[in-house]
Amino acid sequence: MKSIVCVKRVPDTETRIRISGGETAVETTGVKYVLNPYDEFALEAALKQKEGAGEGQVTAMTVAGAEGAEALRSALAMGADDAVLLRAQAGLEGLAVAKLLAEEIRGRSYDLLLFGMKAVDDDLQAVGPMVAELLDIPAATSVIEFDTADGRITAQREIDGGVEVVELKLPCVLTLTKGSYKPRSASLKGIMAAKKKTIEDKAVEAPSAGVTVEKLSYPPERAAGRIVGQGADAVPELLRLLREEAKVL
Repeated sequence: MKSIVCVKRVPDTETRIRISGGETAVETTGVKYVLNPYDEFALEAALKQKEGAGEGQVTAMTVAGAEGAEALRSALAMGADDAVLLRAQAGLEGLAVAKLLAEEIRGRSYDLLLFGMKAVDDDLQAVGPMVAELLDIPAATSVIEFDTADGRITAQREIDGGVEVVELKLPCVLTLTKGSYKPRSASLKGIMAAKKKTIEDKAVEAPSAGVTVEKLSYPPERAAGRIVGQGADAVPELLRLLREEAKVL
């Protein structure tokens, strides 16, 4: 089976984010970047599928500037066979990214397209389904585990209050969330091998933007907490505040 795992380079979740002077972008100076954690679930799923079948190919692909090669090296170190950088301007909207991915994938041989359920920087959760729509193939989101047999995928989806089991015909798109796939750590051998591998670098022209960022702002500061008393004597006042001010009762 040929799997393509679409990945993204994102700021480390422990990084302190600052807004640039123009208030339309994030200040990147000094920011540590990592492979999107949800994409690691997708990559681990692809590697597990290949190992279980005893054959196959796993390709990592990203749309990014030249710095996107960093995420691809991480994917190669984990075990991806090869990698493709669709080199475009940074900060593209989700639909533009989906169009570029779909255009590239359309000309390739593939069975399964895997995405992280979301990117931790924008929480969009839409690029995978948009690629499926552009390629006119089925998709399942929030997948925690899947099996392949007879040209079909049986996937378990995480839903509110339980798990839904769906069946899809290959080729298809799956977006992965945290489930049975625990991302492996890259071994020293894998890291050294990744440095020697050639990344396919293709300059692409992004479609015109349908969405532009007008302004970024920090969330409002939280009001300071209030001590209303101690023990049982504080209960009446606490209930009043919850009812009249917080309006949760």
